[in-house]
Amino acid sequence: MRSLIDITDFTNEELYGLMDCALDIIANPEKYSEACKGKKLATLFFEPSTRTRLSFEAAMLELGGSVIGFSSASSSSAAKGESMADTAKVISCYADIIASRHPQDGANYVAAKNATVPVINAGDGMHCHPTQTLADLLTIYREKHTFDNLTVGLCGDLKYGRTVHSLIGALSRYKNVKLVLISPKELRIPEFVKTDIIEKFNMPYKEVFSLEEAIPELDVLYMTRIQRERFEDKDEYERLKNSYVLDVEKMKSAKSDMIVLHPLPRVNEISVKVDDDPRACYFKQCANGKYMRMALILKLLGEAKANPVKEDRTKGLEIVVNDTLCPNHRCISQSEQELEHAYKAVDRLKGLYRCLYCDSEVRL
Repeated sequence: MRSLIDITDFTNEELYGLMDCALDIIANPEKYSEACKGKKLATLFFEPSTRTRLSFEAAMLELGGSVIGFSSASSSSAAKGESMADTAKVISCYADIIASRHPQDGANYVAAKNATVPVINAGDGMHCHPTQTLADLLTIYREKHTFDNLTVGLCGDLKYGRTVHSLIGALSRYKNVKLVLISPKELRIPEFVKTDIIEKFNMPYKEVFSLEEAIPELDVLYMTRIQRERFEDKDEYERLKNSYVLDVEKMKSAKSDMIVLHPLPRVNEISVKVDDDPRACYFKQCANGKYMRMALILKLLGEAKANPVKEDRTKGLEIVVNDTLCPNHRCISQSEQELEHAYKAVDRLKGLYRCLYCDSEVRL
């Protein structure tokens, strides 16, 4: 039995398999209308969501299954202080599969560790968001027909943007993908993404501050909003919130076949006038997300039926457990009851490790 916590949990072949399944669902929806009959999906949304939560619910309902869950932490026992581990154990008694969104980095890793059913990470803090990446991949595949030899611009909040982190992880698998990282200096890509993915896989990249400078060379432009909820300093948010706005004038300098993606919701970083441009594909992403989540639910439930033994997510890793606190105050290890402070080795000789839950760098 497996869970999906990070996009790198799946091989390239598995990602293509999910896309093939999603395309078959699009072409033959009646074939899948009772595929999950008698199965229940629990949606545990400790953080607000429209697209992700409703697309998971629509996905399960269209597969013939049913849905239980909650849409805010205040309506769950988390408001009483229940741990993520206990929540996962309890919900496993009621559902066959769990989709969980949580504001703390690494929370869904803890859920998967303690659940007895598959867990899908529907977003954990600023860490990652693998099912949004599934939607992104299917959209790129349907529009560009390849992942190879693309120049992809990622614009906006690259520091806190978990969708960006997951997408870079997925794109690292493909040939000659070039990244253009467009952000204010305060919202640059985190070091763990740069060192563990971009540099590790030798992805060509450059960091720029100007969207106007970057847009002519792009095949894909991935816009993101500046996320107010991730800022502790509200004055800093106010200063940065309008850093980038994609409008009709900027689109004039883009390639005729460039596509524009956005995980949504948008605030004002894409003008509504761009919606009429055939290169605007962000609403197509929403539909593609439902189909990929349908394919994912089928895959994980099928694997759980064939092999109910839980996968060991730490297999092959050198893990150190000690009393050192993770430096990331958003990490689940800072608040979860009696949770081990565990770190995976990156360079043992230099004493370099990363938090098992949130990937923050620490020296031991």
